[in-house]
Amino acid sequence: MNTNDPQIVLGTMDFGTRVDRDRAFAILDSFVAGGGRWLDTANCYSFWTDPSGVGGASERVIGAWLRARPGLRDRVRIATKVRQNPLVPHSWPQSAEGLSARAIGAGVEQSLARLGVDHVDLLWAHAEDRSAPLEETVGAFGELVAKGVAGRVGAANHAAWRVERARSLAREQGVEPWTALQLRHSLVQPRPLTTLAEAGHRMLAAEDLDLARAEGLSVWSYSSLMWGAYGRADKPMPETYDHPGTARVLAVLEEIAGNLSATPNQIVLAWLMRQGIDPIVGASRVEHVEEALAARHVRLDDEHLTRFAEAR
Repeated sequence: MNTNDPQIVLGTMDFGTRVDRDRAFAILDSFVAGGGRWLDTANCYSFWTDPSGVGGASERVIGAWLRARPGLRDRVRIATKVRQNPLVPHSWPQSAEGLSARAIGAGVEQSLARLGVDHVDLLWAHAEDRSAPLEETVGAFGELVAKGVAGRVGAANHAAWRVERARSLAREQGVEPWTALQLRHSLVQPRPLTTLAEAGHRMLAAEDLDLARAEGLSVWSYSSLMWGAYGRADKPMPETYDHPGTARVLAVLEEIAGNLSATPNQIVLAWLMRQGIDPIVGASRVEHVEEALAARHVRLDDEHLTRFAEAR
């Protein structure tokens, strides 16, 4: 697993929809000013909110911001995703683009146009597409790296065995393999064997971390702060998290946050980074960015990690 200097990643899913352009620009400015580098978006963000019924709003806002800030492209790294954008407005998952070579090529070309860049630093396969041959998907991703269109490639919401199979196919084809994983993960965990309410989300499992550590892969986590539930009484945990382990973990979290003079959110982010995971933080206000970036200075020791593990 790549444990060198885990970073806070700015999640931009709501830019251009729930977060208007001016506020998004202020958030992006604050993130870069605070030393942040990675921006995470997707070509499908956020079709479920956008009246158009298709994605692209987030990428367009980032593109407009880059045009308004000459020279900043060299200071940020952009990660985007293909797979889920509806080809027919308001028709998902029926018309989701998928991961055929043709879909990947078209999706990336459109993303680059919206972003106004000639390459992205990391391209994700947003979710599995078992209707497309994995050999074809792997070849298309590898070709984009060879062409310089993508710096690296990774797999989001994929089973560990599919990632390793894809990496084996990449070796056989002599192309760049997936070297990053993106999965949902946070300090609290849902009840075992329960179904998540969010379609398409896949939880980080022990085998994912095992694979990452064995193969030197980066791991990014999303929904890291549980949509604000750690720090806001008006944002309760989802029903699938209502179990005794959550209550015990939250009690330990409150105590450690008090001892370290940090916010619960900062402790959670520090806990993730301590494990070599890069947490994605979705921000709708500048204060969210400032709080998240300050988590880089919170130091958790082995005792803190043990207390959390035992509370679960």
